[in-house]
Amino acid sequence: MTDELDASIRELADIPAVEVISRACVMLMSSAAEKLGLADEDPDTSARRDLDEARRVITALAGLVTASVEYLGPHAGPIREGLQSLQRAFRETSAHPDEPGKGPGEKYTGPVY
Repeated sequence: MTDELDASIRELADIPAVEVISRACVMLMSSAAEKLGLADEDPDTSARRDLDEARRVITALAGLVTASVEYLGPHAGPIREGLQSLQRAFRETSAHPDEPGKGPGEKYTGPVY
């Protein structure tokens, strides 16, 4: 088991930081989409919809994107667009939408309309 762990750690060390950050962003985006119910045919009746959890994941994603944007190079634009789409979807899904600038992650990204 130790040899396997050592090998996986070495393999992780070989992956460029931009790829690690991008993978983390994709994972957070996927989680947020699931928690917004966007993966289901009818998001309004999704059993997986959990806006409290979605808010947390979107905020974490916004923090990661904001902190690492200078390192993302050509990945920055699509990741930012994905984040903004999730922020808009959250606002549209909420029964009582947050004010602009108060939504998930907007303290890091600024208001999303």
